[in-house]
Amino acid sequence: MTTARNTRRTRGLVWAIVGGAVLLVGILAIILASLFSGGEAPAPADTTPPDSTPATEPAGPRDDEFVDASVADKGWAPEPITTDAETYVRAALAAASTFDTRLSSRAEWLANLDTWFTPDIRYTSEADRASDMQASQLELRQGVVLPEAEWESLANEDGRVTATVIGDVEFTEVPDDASGDMTIGTADVTLTFTRSDNAGNETSYDEAARVSVQVLCGDGSVPTPETAQQAGDCKVVRYFSGSVEP
Repeated sequence: MTTARNTRRTRGLVWAIVGGAVLLVGILAIILASLFSGGEAPAPADTTPPDSTPATEPAGPRDDEFVDASVADKGWAPEPITTDAETYVRAALAAASTFDTRLSSRAEWLANLDTWFTPDIRYTSEADRASDMQASQLELRQGVVLPEAEWESLANEDGRVTATVIGDVEFTEVPDDASGDMTIGTADVTLTFTRSDNAGNETSYDEAARVSVQVLCGDGSVPTPETAQQAGDCKVVRYFSGSVEP
């Protein structure tokens, strides 16, 4: 009995050793096959959808569209930042007759309009340029905008005016302008007056005018300080008390 039992143990040990050897040989064969097969590992899968393009976010409103957009809160027309003469002329003609007596005084409104001006580059000296610009601003007050007495009358009735350019702008060359950057724009403008009586009832009516403004859109224009406006952007040189026909 003891001999048979020992014999079975010996056979079991032998088969265990043989089985382990076979397992080791199999593992070694797999490793060698992997090392010497010469095959390349598969490239990682591309997770990018075919023909896909990056999403483009919609453009938001520009911060520098106007010199100061907040002036609209006072009933004024904001000055655009642009190098396009027609765009600027339309805005400048509207600004000269757009105000609200309930939100600002005439002096405040005119002070804002002064910031639209730039010197006439046909003058060579700084002193002459400054003097001419002051004369143009005086002409604006005395011959172009609503006279002070009429402003006060309108203010007594909580009045305001909105000016709108109607139709095309006609352009005229500026005499002796060697730069070619100045032009005179003339257009028909509709002025809409709104008044209120003591009972708070409002009435509105329109008046028509044909007006002109000379602008500089190019080298030499002086931007409004501390704004996004830059040299070369359009500025007002002069408003005319009447229209300038081509």
